[in-house]
Amino acid sequence: KALDDQQVLAARHREQRDEVRRRLGQVEELLASLSTGQLAALAELERTRTAERQEEFLASGALGAPGPARTPTGAGERAVRYAVEQIGKPYEWGAEGPAAYDCSGLTSEAWAAAGTPVPRTSQEQWAELERVPLDRLRPGDLVVYFPEATHVALYLGDGMVVQAPRPGARVKVSPIAANPVLGAVRPDPDGEPLRQYEPPELPEGATEGSDEGYAEAGAPAGPAAAPATSAR
Repeated sequence: KALDDQQVLAARHREQRDEVRRRLGQVEELLASLSTGQLAALAELERTRTAERQEEFLASGALGAPGPARTPTGAGERAVRYAVEQIGKPYEWGAEGPAAYDCSGLTSEAWAAAGTPVPRTSQEQWAELERVPLDRLRPGDLVVYFPEATHVALYLGDGMVVQAPRPGARVKVSPIAANPVLGAVRPDPDGEPLRQYEPPELPEGATEGSDEGYAEAGAPAGPAAAPATSAR
């Protein structure tokens, strides 16, 4: 029975993998069909939409009142620095580095490098890690997106995240509200925040490129959803 269950699970994973690959192929074909002017117009539209979402999100008070910046734990600092070091590397579905990453491949490898292993997928990270209110975010926490938790990024601080957005994009720094926020989780809830923290220096071009994450379950990248801010 255990073998039968495992074979059913493996078959289901293959079906999901094939469906994702099919959809990725459609995205690649669409992008390849766009002219240089169309690509530029699309990029400008994305920048405008992202700026509007970020402004609305910050104005909502979701991140709390302005005040002293919260510091990460020692492990959180190591996770942040690892993620920042990956900026510029390409998105590849299923990739866990070091040459390329998908969204949860980046966050899981960042925390593994920090000495705190976390679940591999964004859905597992959302389901299994301790949830934290957005107004208590500290660098290193994971911000989860879309209603089905299909995208995840690592919080950098000051309303920004490090993420591997989607096919055709690269690891970059983005506004936290670039995608519809579901909530946040903390890999090291018992860790002690550092007394002093110097954020890592970002490489040139860290914010360039697409911010919109890949909604694997087909969720549209529309206006930011009402965030889930209650702790588990």
